[in-house]
Amino acid sequence: MKTFSLPYGKGVQTVDLDESHVLYDLHGTPTVPVADEGAAVRQVLRHPVGSAPLQELVSPGDTVAIIVSDITRLVHTDKMLPVIVDELNQAGIGDDQITVITAQGTHRAHTPAEDVTVCGADMVKRLRIVDHDCHNQDALTYVGKTSLGNDVYLNSEAVKADKVILTGAVSFHPMAGFGGGRKAVLPGIASYDTIMRNHCMALADSGGLNPHSETSLLDGNPLHNDMTEATKMLNPVFLVNTVFSADGDLFEVVGGQWYDAWKKGCDDLLRAASVAITEQADVTIGSAGGYPKDMNLYQSMKAHMNAVFATKPGGIMIFTLDCPDIKEPAIFTDWFFRSDMAAFERDLRADFTIPAFVAFKSRCIINSMRKVYIVTRPENFDIIRQSGQVPAATLEEAWRMAQAELAAEGKLDYKITIMSHASATFPKVTR
Repeated sequence: MKTFSLPYGKGVQTVDLDESHVLYDLHGTPTVPVADEGAAVRQVLRHPVGSAPLQELVSPGDTVAIIVSDITRLVHTDKMLPVIVDELNQAGIGDDQITVITAQGTHRAHTPAEDVTVCGADMVKRLRIVDHDCHNQDALTYVGKTSLGNDVYLNSEAVKADKVILTGAVSFHPMAGFGGGRKAVLPGIASYDTIMRNHCMALADSGGLNPHSETSLLDGNPLHNDMTEATKMLNPVFLVNTVFSADGDLFEVVGGQWYDAWKKGCDDLLRAASVAITEQADVTIGSAGGYPKDMNLYQSMKAHMNAVFATKPGGIMIFTLDCPDIKEPAIFTDWFFRSDMAAFERDLRADFTIPAFVAFKSRCIINSMRKVYIVTRPENFDIIRQSGQVPAATLEEAWRMAQAELAAEGKLDYKITIMSHASATFPKVTR
């Protein structure tokens, strides 16, 4: 027997397992944090992927739009933006020729304080900053129709600029395969209708989830293809994206041609955060990674979305999730506690939002398993039952219930996979 410890809130939960049944104990690849972020950004601006240096792509008379992520994204824009602006200044582009557009997508506008947080106080003083509003038709310009039939309306400030620079962060995305890159354009600075039509491609025409719109998948992914086509219509001159480790450390900055540089970031993230497996387990025992990753169910569902790749369909999953703020945010939990999946999908298609989709996808994953056990605090038990999962006070208790379920199925030669940081570890099945 071996004792395994899994993060749970600010502590741990432990379970004793027969090692002969343990198939994998999965962990991501360690990375070395970038020591000087400004220098790393400068390096990619001057030695980019698939592109001439930024200074050679702009002329003194150009107007430049720099698209930045809003406050909901971990990017380090405040460290990136001053370096980009300095390179533009050296190329003869004055501050008065630069507009920063915050890529709100469907999110609310920033407060002045949030602009400072995202861009930095000096940049806010020096540059014109515009919050994108996906509902303001007067501030949108039609740029074309994608091959998937999506009418693309984009922020007029970006469309009229002589040169556009994209910024953002590469990450795993449960619909578009990866975040960053072209997402700065769609959904970042697109109209509400353009965004909704794109996001609804994550649902299959025949019902349920689209199997091609999944974490790390780009080939054949309609969301990704639609986003890419929309970005080609804008034709950005350059891209700078950051790439972070599972622990939130910056380990790479990529820059250059807007697609090629971003794709390099995707490939590098996949190498750092994915683990190759050749077999799925009957039981996966995982954790979101402890505090703050298991503060609520919305954040904790990232563990389910990765662990499902390590688990056989109809298998068992067990998670240690403290969830002191289990009902937050309400925009997610109001959807997540729905049990009528047909009505759930109908309403989602009528009013698509990311939290609603995350709730729907999470319930689909839960429903695809024989049982999902959640180790959590007792006051959360009723809520866990509402979500179609089974609560337990300790990891040992959850394992005893899982063993009874395995015995009822007649499974004696079962296999177990451990994922102590499931939210940040992506199992990639290779056969």
